[in-house]
Amino acid sequence: MSLEKWKNWKHITKLDPDRLNTEEIISTVINSGTDAIIIGGTLNVTREKVEKLISKIVKHKKTIPIILEPSNPECVTFTNIDYLFIPSVLNTKSTTWISKAIVQWIKDERKKNVEIPWNKVVGEAYIVLNPKSSVAKLTEADTDLTVDDVVAYAIYAERYLSLPIVYIEYSGIFGNPEFVRAVSENIVNAKLFYGGGINSRDKALTMSKYATIVVGNVVYEDLNKYLETII
Repeated sequence: MSLEKWKNWKHITKLDPDRLNTEEIISTVINSGTDAIIIGGTLNVTREKVEKLISKIVKHKKTIPIILEPSNPECVTFTNIDYLFIPSVLNTKSTTWISKAIVQWIKDERKKNVEIPWNKVVGEAYIVLNPKSSVAKLTEADTDLTVDDVVAYAIYAERYLSLPIVYIEYSGIFGNPEFVRAVSENIVNAKLFYGGGINSRDKALTMSKYATIVVGNVVYEDLNKYLETII
């Protein structure tokens, strides 16, 4: 697999290790035409739950990229994954979610003499915009942002931090397409991801004009509606 295959993805499915991932869900997702599966959640995610979900996916023996997006260092594993997407929340009020948690993870791995396969690690610049979401509450995100604020964060991520992915996260609600459009028009090399509230073909088409879409909650709500989001 090309180390930067993710740059060509249009549709990603996010599965939460803390939710009920039935065989029907996993089989539907794997055979849906989605470009990849991200394993990630905000609350109650453990390494045991992560490894259990990965094993369920791998058992189907169909080649689909698996990405782990950890919410805490304790749930990181490199077994049977293609990439480790590590988020830094740029609009947090706490340095923990920008760098401290990542630095602590690196320190912990060094203490265990574990060599991190950096060729699998991809940094994400998260901009969290739904104040009621679990991720906003956990990371103390300042979600009261203008379009100019969001664009500036994205440019900062790309041009100053050189992060390869900018991720606009509305987590649970459908966001403002104008925010996503504005960011897409102002970044050059970074790949733009969008996640939040995509539960229909129309919403998928709207956001996919500007970004790679990440679809999550609808998987657990209605598999037929989920399949409509495949573009």
